[in-house]
Order: sequence, then C-alpha cells, then structure tokens
Amino acid sequence: MTWIVVLAVMFAAALHAGWNVLVKSAGDKSVDNALITFLGGWVALPLALAAGLPQAAAWPYLAASLVVHVGYYSALAGAYHHGELGLTYPIMRGLAPLLVALVSAAVVGEVPAAATWAGVLAITLGVGLVGLAHPGQALHHGKAMAFAVANAAIIAAYTLVDGLGVRAEVAAGGAALRYPLWLFVINALPYPLLVLSRRDRAGRRGVLAYARARWPLAAVGGAASIGSYAIALWAMTRAPVASVAALRETSVLFAAALGTWMLRERFGWQRGLGTVAIVAGVVALRLA
Repeated sequence: MTWIVVLAVMFAAALHAGWNVLVKSAGDKSVDNALITFLGGWVALPLALAAGLPQAAAWPYLAASLVVHVGYYSALAGAYHHGELGLTYPIMRGLAPLLVALVSAAVVGEVPAAATWAGVLAITLGVGLVGLAHPGQALHHGKAMAFAVANAAIIAAYTLVDGLGVRAEVAAGGAALRYPLWLFVINALPYPLLVLSRRDRAGRRGVLAYARARWPLAAVGGAASIGSYAIALWAMTRAPVASVAALRETSVLFAAALGTWMLRERFGWQRGLGTVAIVAGVVALRLA
C-alpha cells in the first residue's frame, strides 16, 4: 500500500468517526442512523445523476449489496436495541476486517501476506481495546453480542461485495465514484422504513419531530458517510480489500479521540494501549 492510499483511507476513517460521534451524542440513535442514511441518499442523488449510471457489470453487485445492507440495518437495529453503541460498535467494526482477511483468498483471490495478517490482527486488537471501555460487560449482554457478531459478518460480506463491485465498474471502463454514489441512493430507504415500522403512530410523529430538529447535522453526517465509503472503495481498486477494510476500522480510534474532546469521555491506559496496537497495525499494512 502506498502512503497516499494509507492516508486517504485514514482520512475516510476520520470522516466515518465524525458521523458516528454524531450518532453517539444523539438522543435517539436508531433515528439518527436512519436520518443520516436517508439524507445521505438525497445528498448522493444529484451527484449520482451527474456521474451517470454505473456500468452493467456493476449492477449485480449493487443489487447484492442492497440485500446485504437490509440485513445490516436489521442487525444494527437489534444490536442497538439490546446494547449500547459503545459496547456493540467496536465488536461490529473490530471483527469485520478479520473476517474479510479470512475469506479474501477464496472470494477475492487475494492471499494476505504475513505482514498483512500482523496488521489486521493488531488493528482488530486495538479496535477492541479502544472501543470497549469495559470488556467484561460483553459477557452480560448476550443478545447484544449475538447481534453485533452477526453484523460483523454482514459488514464483512458487504465489504467484499462492494470491493468486487467497484472493481467491476472500473474494469468495465467506468468511474470508481459512480458505484458508492448509486449505492447510497438505493440504500436510502430500507433502514429508515425499518425504523418507522417499529414505532406506533405516536412514535412516528416523534420521529418526524426529531428529524425536523436534527436534519441539518444529519445531512452533514450523511455527506461524511458518503465521502468515507467512497474513499474506501476507491482504495480497494488500488490495494488489497483486507488491508483497506482493516485500515478503515481505525475510525474507532478517531471516534475515541473525538469522544474525549467533544463528549468529555475518559481516554485512559486501555485506550492508550489500543492506540499503540492500531498504529503498529497501520505500519505493518504499509510495509506489507
């Protein structure tokens, strides 16, 4: 991986962390996630129309990604229903790159080198240390953990599908940016509709009132989400999917730093140790 790719993906991770801190600071995390997803689709729509339709080779991957993302949003809602974001998010994001590395040889035809494995494992460990303030509490939240682990597998699945999809788009003569833009457009409705379907009439009115007050920040979060994933998928056309997937999860470190700064959360020795592990993993991926 070149330093340009490494720095680009880490910038994408910082963007990803930014909108996740926005969600963490929200009064209703499910609604905030839904609002960011919905408004992200509307932000992406004019850009997608200007960029033009993806190549025919990319559409099967977009369709598959839409199906996988429905599962992702369902598992995400379950994880946040049974456990806090601070507990479930690091599990979901930390396990996913490890799963991508385990199956990338069979799915993508990329066999991770020893240095790549060292980087992925170090980042996975670091994400867990940084993200889980109290690791022992995971043992007492079985349902939340089940949803989080299931969602880690789903995240790995859509990472591989979208990595192959953006490569198919580029190989067919298209532009890498088209794929993520159209992906955000077609994904704009499933999760918001899922959130609304789980509320009664009074709850839906509350969602609309919350959305009216929150939408400017959510639109910024949606734009950050688009930028983050677009950069990551672009990087997958220039570097191994497993390496990019692992680097992207350094977002947990950025989220912890932003949480310490903006939300006055304690950083502590555990997060410091996790930071060292993540930095070591980044260096290993760069040298792989």
